[in-house]
Amino acid sequence: MKPNFDKQTGLLTTVVVDANTGQVLMVAWMNADSYQRTLASGETWFWSRSRKELWHKGATSGNTQRVVNMTLDCDADTLLVTVVPNGPACHTGKQSCFFNPVKMNPKKG
Repeated sequence: MKPNFDKQTGLLTTVVVDANTGQVLMVAWMNADSYQRTLASGETWFWSRSRKELWHKGATSGNTQRVVNMTLDCDADTLLVTVVPNGPACHTGKQSCFFNPVKMNPKKG
């Protein structure tokens, strides 16, 4: 199955998880070029929506991600990438980009 890149943006939502812990590390976007570079190199490449450029995860920080597995969802519009991280995934230095809890206020009854 081939990825179904968004027709307007040309991007594919990409969820990155740690192969050892199963922890969600980050959500990023790939375009056709970064997808192909990831396949060819075995390390993650993404498209920066803010900078409008390709980026190789860890190119400046050294915190690369070695790809173990890539799986498309049922619609082929979201990619799950399982990696062995070489350091933190988040630019803040945290292991994962998901560290801000949201307080829930469930209604009773």
